[in-house]
Amino acid sequence: MSTVSTAPQPVAPAPASPSKSARARRSRGIQVLRYGLLLFFLIIVMMPVYVLLVTSFKGPGDASPDRAWLPPTELHLDGWRTAWEQLSPALGRTFALVIPASLISACLGAMNGFVLSRWRFPGANLVFTLILFGMFIPYQAVMIPLIELMQDLGVQSGVPSLIVLHVVFGLPITTLIFRNYYAGVPQEMIEAARVDGAGMLRTFRSVVLPLSVPAFVVTLIWQFTSAWNDYLFALFFSNARNGPVTISLNFLASGQLQDYSASMAGALIASFPTLIVYIVLGRWFLGGLMAGSLKG
Repeated sequence: MSTVSTAPQPVAPAPASPSKSARARRSRGIQVLRYGLLLFFLIIVMMPVYVLLVTSFKGPGDASPDRAWLPPTELHLDGWRTAWEQLSPALGRTFALVIPASLISACLGAMNGFVLSRWRFPGANLVFTLILFGMFIPYQAVMIPLIELMQDLGVQSGVPSLIVLHVVFGLPITTLIFRNYYAGVPQEMIEAARVDGAGMLRTFRSVVLPLSVPAFVVTLIWQFTSAWNDYLFALFFSNARNGPVTISLNFLASGQLQDYSASMAGALIASFPTLIVYIVLGRWFLGGLMAGSLKG
């Protein structure tokens, strides 16, 4: 007696419709174009970094503007040694400047933003508008009055005066970031703290401040990079002996041709701290910036 097999037979897949195939090819083409554009812009952005890097390892006879694109014929570390010797004291002074300036301006901006967003008072909008007006004042227009003001106040030139300036000129942007961020804090939390008897400072310290990490990351990175890369204030309120790294880098770059590799190495050394900050805190920076832009 024969047995009939009942195993299911494989079914050939139906051929894709022409419309689906066309859409798939179009999607792949768009994806290839997108990645090609990203690669192109990446190359454009990385070109200066390549020139800095290869030139920093060249010797005195090999480091020249007309050979900037060529790799070094022989690796030399003299430029890095010279750059470190010239910039290391200024790097310490720059850290002593940017850390307190960033922290103070972020803390003051957090308090301003909380008061202006949650504890309304007569004229709050006018005060906020006047604070924001400071963002649009050109530094060059107030440089002479600032110099006279610092002299009248007796603030020492160098790091102390630069800390004061970066805190004052950083308050508008930090206040704006925190005000927008705190506008998204649920009002019920503030009301619950008031019902429990918490005043303004207690509500800020115990309820709002623990929620402020994203906004603090944004303001700290912003102020850190702004103060680190500043040259205009440093030029008028400091010198090569008490100024930040931008002043020392300018003196290093103004040397003769034999210091060309040292200038490139110095530029890389001066940019490392801000690069590390962005690498470590970059994802929190983007998240906090978007959170502040979508609230309020």
